[in-house]
Amino acid sequence: MLRSARKVDVVVVGSGAAGSVVAAINAEAGREVLILEAGPKRTLTDLVSSQIHARKLKWSGAFVEEQGDLKIGHNFNSGYGTGGSALHHFAVWPRLHENDFTVHSEYGKGLDWPISYQTLRPYYDRIQDDVGVSGDALAEKWRPQGKAYPLPPLPVFAQGKVIAKGFERLGMHTAPIPMGIKSQAYKGRSACLYDGWCDAGCPIGALANPLVTYLPRAMKAGAYIQHNATVASVLHNSKGDKAIGVAYHDANGDLQTVYAKHVVLSAFAVQNARILLNSASDKHPAGLANHNDMLGRYLMTHPAQTVFGLMEQETQPHLGPTGGQLICHDYYQNKQQADDAFGSYQWLIASAAKPNDLLGIVNSRPDIYGKALDPFMRKAAKHFALMNLVGEDVARADNRVSLSAQKDSHGLPLAATTHNLLPETWSMLKRGVEQGKAVFKAAGAEEIWAGNPFGMHIMGGTVMGADSKQSVTDEFGRTHSLENLYVAGPGVFPSSGAVNPTFTIHALALRTAEQMLRDG
Repeated sequence: MLRSARKVDVVVVGSGAAGSVVAAINAEAGREVLILEAGPKRTLTDLVSSQIHARKLKWSGAFVEEQGDLKIGHNFNSGYGTGGSALHHFAVWPRLHENDFTVHSEYGKGLDWPISYQTLRPYYDRIQDDVGVSGDALAEKWRPQGKAYPLPPLPVFAQGKVIAKGFERLGMHTAPIPMGIKSQAYKGRSACLYDGWCDAGCPIGALANPLVTYLPRAMKAGAYIQHNATVASVLHNSKGDKAIGVAYHDANGDLQTVYAKHVVLSAFAVQNARILLNSASDKHPAGLANHNDMLGRYLMTHPAQTVFGLMEQETQPHLGPTGGQLICHDYYQNKQQADDAFGSYQWLIASAAKPNDLLGIVNSRPDIYGKALDPFMRKAAKHFALMNLVGEDVARADNRVSLSAQKDSHGLPLAATTHNLLPETWSMLKRGVEQGKAVFKAAGAEEIWAGNPFGMHIMGGTVMGADSKQSVTDEFGRTHSLENLYVAGPGVFPSSGAVNPTFTIHALALRTAEQMLRDG
């Protein structure tokens, strides 16, 4: 039952990486901003460094159906509560490369972006200064042009040094990972403790998550956040050409309405598409912003795989950031690796590892159990090493978000996702893992194995483009169908590249927010 109504200048759906930036910029410009967050309220004091508590930060909303040969892993990749998935992200912050923006025009695959790297470059520069990114721009010989990082790189511990020797012996290059983690105090925030609990949040504020970056700015400027507010649909005017607000279910399950001059969907890729599909009306029978049947299409994830090993030397695997210590992009630029393999990839090297649970040592070897587990764990606790291959996906129209026949507790259709890889993407992944094993062999590993492929990050579903017939939004995230309805976040990516998306999400959101101010 509809019980109350409120009117604001801007309603932002989602409090994560994109929503927090959009809210802060609009609030600081004097606009009345309301953030609707589906999950519970979280503060720094709620964060506890344990795997059980890390799980609590993952998606806890409506079930997402998944099909395909490489499922997107929505529960793991998404977040729930203040800060969204950026609350538990690993703060690996590389930039997209220039050729990530021109995949179709250069290689005849996927989609091009309607903007270039140079368009986004100044926003990358501004964001890294805002939040404090640590790294060594000169050591990243493959890095696109841009300002040097404001903070020096994080230290490299024993695990990183051991694996780096393998890359060096094969003639490959490594550099410190650019990270949204403080290597020293910055703007009132503490430096990292290097205790390897990034995925459980960061209670000391060393990691750049929304609780310590843009949400405090938004709140200081007068923005308000309402938790346990699950958006059901976007509302539009009688002509169907403008959004007028959103309907949402509150903590009691009652349907509420908030009216707004501008509506911004930043509830992560799958949920944004689901909300728009569930916003179907007589003016938009296939869903809002879906006049061209593009809504939900081009769903992407980074195909990823982990290489593990036991080293002769002690590696101190518990130390350092969860995301890793070193990075290698030596083979990134050559997307067409061979006739049967396509896609860039990166290596994220020497992630901190705990003994058990989701990202733990024991999960890397499910084949070892019983009496054999004890000697393995005694060895691995001091000699374990790992690195993650993060590969490029190709945007395909038949990889998509659609509506399920099943419904949630509010009677709304669930999101159903389908995601399959091209054969040449599988080949890229296989070739990369073979390279990773060779690196570990060169590093002197006594034992080497690889985990199963998995989906890392989620992008697409509301892609941007210059052609309104082939995309959902324009280059600023404005939907082609409704001029005051914006989408922010990884859903607007037309290509995935092979780098972690959070830095790019921030840069795009800043550009969108400033365009909103120009739009009036």
